[in-house]
Amino acid sequence: MSFHMPAETTAHERIWMAFPPSVNAFEETEEEAENARATWAAVARATSRFTPVTVVVSESQTENARRHLGEGEGYAITIVNAALDDAWMRDIGPTYVLDHSGALYAVDWVFNGWGGQEWATWDNDQSIGRFVAAQSGTPVISSILCNEGGGFHVDGCGTVLATRSVQLDPGRNPGLTEAEVEAEFARTLGATKVIWLDHGLHRDNQTFGTRGHVDIVATMPSPGVVLIHDQRNPDHPDHVFSEELKAFFATQTTADGQPFEVVALPAPLVLEDEEGWVAYSYVNHLVTNDGVIACTFDDPADAEALAVLERVYPGRTVIGIDARELYAGGGGIHCITQQQPLQG
Repeated sequence: MSFHMPAETTAHERIWMAFPPSVNAFEETEEEAENARATWAAVARATSRFTPVTVVVSESQTENARRHLGEGEGYAITIVNAALDDAWMRDIGPTYVLDHSGALYAVDWVFNGWGGQEWATWDNDQSIGRFVAAQSGTPVISSILCNEGGGFHVDGCGTVLATRSVQLDPGRNPGLTEAEVEAEFARTLGATKVIWLDHGLHRDNQTFGTRGHVDIVATMPSPGVVLIHDQRNPDHPDHVFSEELKAFFATQTTADGQPFEVVALPAPLVLEDEEGWVAYSYVNHLVTNDGVIACTFDDPADAEALAVLERVYPGRTVIGIDARELYAGGGGIHCITQQQPLQG
């Protein structure tokens, strides 16, 4: 049986999210926890304008979730309960794919806390992929690959973007070769060409990062078009990487042999926070049905970035959500959402 992962721009039946549990690696006070809840909820509410949202919530956070999410108060949001360690649904949830007849399946990757990070726990999160698949009544495709949804992007036509620092990470897949990863992507995602980047953004390769997720670096809004995180300030360590990426994609083609149109998506002008160089990125957005839910940062570059997104996603409403609270925890809007495509 063959499978393929449709592009994020195809029709969605549902978006899956998780709600921040009461304790995780980044929340130190109740005020910080409340700020995180409010931001996760803002994304859920905005998304529900375009697509129904189901949020997985740990039992102890049910009342907080109801208070923030507005379930049953005019929002197309429902809550289901399961134990959680964290709230990055893109990474802990399943990846939905279709078979040749259009039937829905869920790929259940192995999850081990982004390569067995010292700060991560995953006793609960490693089971969320199968839990969500069961909630959606979807057959599961098991995978041997230790992988996360933020670690790859597809164009729906066979092209996959990935990073060697993630799929070939010794903490995830010791001993696996590029060819073996590509074969598993072909089996589960319908990949016919994998475009490998060596690593991700500087901050994402530090202690509390993912070791290089591609979904804050580059994405394909349509076949033959690639959006690149464009750090224009030479003082930032990602500046050289951005220049290298633009030059690299100018030499690449899609699985169909089409050259890429490289579209630069500006990085925010802010360079640092209290932890060091930021990895703030407008690349990390969710496309769902008639909407685009985009990260903003109360930054002078917000307007230009949203305008670029409006151009590459014509006919869709772009909504900006302040994502600084998400990035304080290590990710963005794409990282906390996972799409369930429409069958058929």
